[in-house]
Amino acid sequence: QEGMQIIEEIRTIYDNYNFDTEIIVASIRNPIHVKDAALIGADVATIPFDVFNKLVHHPLTDEGLKKFLKDWEKVPK
Repeated sequence: QEGMQIIEEIRTIYDNYNFDTEIIVASIRNPIHVKDAALIGADVATIPFDVFNKLVHHPLTDEGLKKFLKDWEKVPK
């Protein structure tokens, strides 16, 4: 988590001095890093494919989608 603290400090410094630059967060290891990078205000995050999949796949989302599709089949066409 130390890395995210450094990113946060960089964001503060760049904002304090109105530097015209973008912050790229790399070496993301989990979805929490993605969330933290977004909250801190990083402009870009390089996200490994497995972490990206974790962002879009969640057991509750998968279950909700399954229920929705089941209900959709009941709609008259």
